[in-house]
Formats: sequence, C-alpha cells, structure tokens
Amino acid sequence: MFDWAKQILKRFQPPPNWRVPVIVLAGIFTGTGLFVFYTSRAWSYVSDDPATCVNCHIMRTQYVTWHHSSHREQATCNDCHVPHDNIVRKYYFKANDGLRHATIFTLNTYPQTIYMHKPGQRVVQENCIRCHGNLTAMVKANVDLDTILAGNGKRCWDCHREVPHGTVKSLSATPYGTAPVPKTDTPNWLKKLIK
Repeated sequence: MFDWAKQILKRFQPPPNWRVPVIVLAGIFTGTGLFVFYTSRAWSYVSDDPATCVNCHIMRTQYVTWHHSSHREQATCNDCHVPHDNIVRKYYFKANDGLRHATIFTLNTYPQTIYMHKPGQRVVQENCIRCHGNLTAMVKANVDLDTILAGNGKRCWDCHREVPHGTVKSLSATPYGTAPVPKTDTPNWLKKLIK
C-alpha cells in the first residue's frame, strides 16, 4: 500500500481506547439506516409504479379515484405529478417532494383534504399541456402558469376539477375503494406474540 494512503487512514482512525465505542456507534447508525431504508421501501420511489403512492395510507383516496378514472389507461401518478423535461429535474423533484411527503406523514401533520403546493401545481400544469397541448392550442387557452397566477387565465383543473381524481373532499372520500396494501414489516414471531 502507498505511504500516503496509510497516512490518510491513520488520520481517520480513532485512538485505541475509542475504537470499540466507534465501531458500536457505526453499527447502530448503519443498522438504523438500513432498517429505515427497508421499512420505507425507499427503492420503490425510483419507479413509476402507482402502487408506490399508497405506501403512505393517506394517498389511498387519490390512488382509488385515479384507478377508476379514464386517465388510468394512459397515465400513472408520475406522468402527471413529476416533471418530464429532463431526468435530473425529474428525480430532483421526486426526491424533494418525497422527503416533504415523508416528513408530513411521519410527523402526522397532513390535512384531511390534500392540496398541491405551488411547485406541484406548476408540474401538473406543464404535464396537462404536454399531453393535451393540441387541445389547448385548438381552443386558444391561456395555460401558462405564471400568467395564470398573475390573474390572467385559468389552470387546467379550474375547469376540469374532477379529472382524474373525481370529487375528493377528505381522506375518507372512498371508504369502499380498494387499493394495494403495502406488505407488513412486522416479523411473524412478533405477530404470534401479539395474538
């Protein structure tokens, strides 16, 4: 091994009396990180699978209403709610929005009626135009979000309010709708113990 590499490694080694506590703490942090990665199903958020959206039970109503809409045959959640102009923006938006959603869900601070925030509105408006641009051009609709926010024009969902989610007034809007149920992370031995 090179001498310079040994010098760098020595700088990062804790003193001999601290090595065991550092290894134990590193193990705890690594284990906790892997556990959170597994229980949150973090790998699923890279996909475009709509079932991923119901990993958080508060999105069940949105999933059920989309699943019974005409959009289901042509568009997934990400087709409408994630940017498509470039891959960097797409995954940056997914990560940013996902962390926001995870925080709100974990802290239990979500409202009964879910609304899109401004960046989400911009993306959905862009995607409405991306898919239906020929129709908006035909009716000469003013669909630029900056112009709309300035009070000159309407967002697509101002008129098409119930597309594709129908009337969603609260988390309990679809009590009998079915959605995929995420697999439980509770081990079988613990389930038996609880019974």
